Parts: sequence; structure tokens; C-alpha cells
Amino acid sequence: MFKVGVFGAGHLGKFHLNNWKEIPGTEIVGFFDPHDDTAMEVSEKYQLPRFLDADALIDACDAIDVVAPTNHHFAICEKAIRKGKHVFVEKPLANTMDEARQLVKLVAESGVKCQVGHVERFNPAFLATRNIPLNPMFIEVHRLAQFNPRGTEVSVILDLMIHDIDIILSIVKSDVKSISASGVAVMTETPDIANVRIEFDNGCVANLTSSRISMKKMRKIRLFQKDAYIGIDFLNKKTEVIKLKEPQDSNVFAFDIETPNGKKTIAMANPLVPEVNAIKEELTAFKNAVHQNTRTPVTEMDGLMAMDVAHQILEKIGNNIISQQ
Repeated sequence: MFKVGVFGAGHLGKFHLNNWKEIPGTEIVGFFDPHDDTAMEVSEKYQLPRFLDADALIDACDAIDVVAPTNHHFAICEKAIRKGKHVFVEKPLANTMDEARQLVKLVAESGVKCQVGHVERFNPAFLATRNIPLNPMFIEVHRLAQFNPRGTEVSVILDLMIHDIDIILSIVKSDVKSISASGVAVMTETPDIANVRIEFDNGCVANLTSSRISMKKMRKIRLFQKDAYIGIDFLNKKTEVIKLKEPQDSNVFAFDIETPNGKKTIAMANPLVPEVNAIKEELTAFKNAVHQNTRTPVTEMDGLMAMDVAHQILEKIGNNIISQQ
């Protein structure tokens, strides 16, 4: 049995508890949450013991799942890693770059498995691109959300945009060359809207817009590459590909267009989007990595790299709410 302890039983923590319950071979040992009302509700609903001592919960587990506010990530993860326990931690990896670097070092020294909860990696619409060669030269991203006081202890960069930063870094296998950014705080003390341009050494350019005070919701990434356009709709779980038709292409809608270089045949397709629960997929992948002693799909280094770009963006915006080292 894979014994898991959950730290944080708030809005997202409850989703994690629901999904752990459905993963075969897993036992939820208990949870830790400092809020009495939340703890009482969760204990009754899930019939799980509440631990008042974080060390006791860590000691009773094989792995912990950290769904606590970002400013608590480091302290909880450090305790667990030093005790040789595997760690799943929600994004962002930590509250400061220094904390994140320390966690990466601790994981390397201890040999435990660590996975960061960049859940969009497991979004069905993104999973549908797994068999598509991705080599974009231009990326356009829109992530818009309605205002919700939950999660506003960090800026929109670390709250929302970091999802897209992680996705882009996983696709573009190149170092960041330059970043330009602008942002504005409207409802909170930190940026609520931001627009960012990232240029990579290989020539790829990514434009990202994030807002948490929008009237409508949107989570889209558009990839433009030499031979194709790929649209990924994370919100509506849809993926579309428009490309030059190749002989092996089947089950596609195709049409001809005249170009200065002659007639070209365009193929349009909607790759099969798997019917999966993204949170359950990422937690299952973490469990499998522990049992099979393989690399987690979103490592602590992935989490650090996404944070590094996010912090560079915050510096460009001129909002130094995050401790800079």
C-alpha cells in the first residue's frame, strides 16, 4: 500500500483527497490543516484522521502531498525530504528562489522523488499532442480568469501564468534569451494582469497574457511552426491541427489552395482527446514514479525553471514582492 499524507485540505486539497481515494493501492493516512472548521468538515466527509503534528503525519507516510499555501511549501517539504519521504507539491515549488534552490539540492542529496503540480501537463487537450512533433517558432497564450480571492497571496504570474510558462518550457527545448513584461495591480497588491514576451536562443518567441480579473474564462495556447498550426484549448478540452497534408494523413478534412509555389493541400484534424481527470493522472504518475523508481513527469528542476522565468518576469514588471536573492 502506498501511504500518503495530505497537507492542506482547502479547495484544491479536497480535489486531491477525492482523487487519492480513487487510485488503487493507495491509503490516505490522514491530513494536516490548521483550520478547525475545515478540518472538522474533512474528517467527517472523508472519514480521515486529522493530524495536529506535522512530523507525526510525515513519519506515518511513504509520501506527502502538499496542497498548502505557497509560503508553507518549503517548511513542509524540507521536513519530509530530510525524513526520506517522497514529495508531491503544488505549484509554484516554493515561495522564493532561494527556497526552491534549497529544495532541489535536498532532493538530489536524499534521492527521494519529487513532483511539482503543474497540472496542465496532464490536461487532456495537451495530452492529445503527445504524438505530434512540436517545434514552434511563435507561441501565443491567453489565460483569463474571473476574480477569486483564493490564491491572491501571490501575483497572477505565480498564480496563473506559471502554468503556461511550464508548458512552454517543456515544449521549447532552448534557453531563454530575453524577457520583456508589463503588468498592473488592480484588485490586489500584486499584478493581476500581465503581458509577457519571451525570446529563446533558438529564435522561438512566446507572447503570454494572463488576467485574474476578466469577465470571461479562457485557457488557450496557439503554436505556430514551419509545417503546422496547433491550437490547444485547455478550458474546453479541444485540440486542433492545421498542416500541409502528408501521404500518411488519414481521417482528416483536406482542401487545396493555390500558392505562388503551386497547389498545396491543407489538412485539418482534431486529435483524439483522452477522457481523463488531470489531477488523478498527475497523482497516479507520481505514485508510479515512486514504485518504479523512475523520473517524475514534472521534476523539482522543472518547477525551479518555471519559477526562475516567473521571477524574472516579476523583476521586469518591477514588482519585487518575492524575496530576491
